[in-house]
Amino acid sequence: MDCPLYPAYAAGNRLKAARMVQLHSLNFHTGLRLFLLLGLLSLIAPAPILVTPGPPQTVYTQHPIVGVHTRLTDEVEEWKIQRSLQLVRQMGAQWIVEFFPWAYYAAADGGFAWGHPDMVITHAYMQGLTIIARLGLTPEWARPPDTPLTYLDATAYDDFAAYAAAFAARYRGQVDYLIIGNEPNLSYEWGYRPTTPQDYVDLLAVVYPAVKAANPDMIVLAGALAPTLEPAGSPWGLNDLTYLTGMYEAGAAAYFDGLAVHSYGLTFPPDAEPGPDVLNFRRIELMRQVMMQYGDEETHMYITETGWNDHPRWTRAVRPGQRIEYTRDALQFAETNWPYVAMIGIWAFRFPAPTKSYMDYYTLVTPEFVKKPIYEAIQSYTGNR
Repeated sequence: MDCPLYPAYAAGNRLKAARMVQLHSLNFHTGLRLFLLLGLLSLIAPAPILVTPGPPQTVYTQHPIVGVHTRLTDEVEEWKIQRSLQLVRQMGAQWIVEFFPWAYYAAADGGFAWGHPDMVITHAYMQGLTIIARLGLTPEWARPPDTPLTYLDATAYDDFAAYAAAFAARYRGQVDYLIIGNEPNLSYEWGYRPTTPQDYVDLLAVVYPAVKAANPDMIVLAGALAPTLEPAGSPWGLNDLTYLTGMYEAGAAAYFDGLAVHSYGLTFPPDAEPGPDVLNFRRIELMRQVMMQYGDEETHMYITETGWNDHPRWTRAVRPGQRIEYTRDALQFAETNWPYVAMIGIWAFRFPAPTKSYMDYYTLVTPEFVKKPIYEAIQSYTGNR
């Protein structure tokens, strides 16, 4: 028998045993009630995890061109934000590109909810990371009815400029770079409308002076152009080389300090020759030729999205070993041959939750913070292993 009261029964001390049973029962029920109460309270108001930014850190890297696109926009738990950025630093990536949607933070009355941006930027800054902030997405109150988040027309340019200026002023000294919009040469990113360089330059002409007035030190990046071969008149977008030429023809050079571009390797190795009819990593060189054609050789380029995918069934993916090799070779190729490229942001560091699609095979770290082999390969490349 496994009852602690058995010796008392065996000794015949019934009174003592009865009292012990009564006390045991009282303690049991009291404890049970307390346990249930605490359980209920934990469901109603779980204790928050205390997270502090900690002391300032420094990124150690032998290759300061290395950066990542962090995608913390939809990460709600602070410890996960901090952990993501710690892993970025420990990998040896000096730069992050992060999205701060206008639609998430701006109210129609002119107020801003800065809580989440404050959290992300504070932790990134304390980890010693250089932040490139991408601004975009239009709140419902600033666009016509029944239009998507990416719909931004001239009637809302001033409102968007006010957000960009407020952002630049608030994070002066912590954020040094802003990207205005994202892939404006794609119809999807322009509200499912025909995309024209003139429209985007008109936006830059409103936003750029507003940002500079709020924070003269802010470096404004234009473009983040998507690599595409879509011809003029396509409902899907416009060739990035054609679009960039149109931007310069419309006077864009006066309204940006650096050019953001996207360049994916797809199935090509990083040293594959570029060509007007080919989408590969070295398409950057053709973009640079357009810049030089318009006398803009002093302006730096920022590759804010790039990388290879190793999904086992996607036709534009490569094998995991190739992905590692191509990524390391691309970083080395850019450092050796492209002095005009300031950073390379690998898409994407980690997603808060699985997308259950080929996109998961672009990441370096899983949602559960498991480091993939490519993370460790980049960490070794930067000198952190």
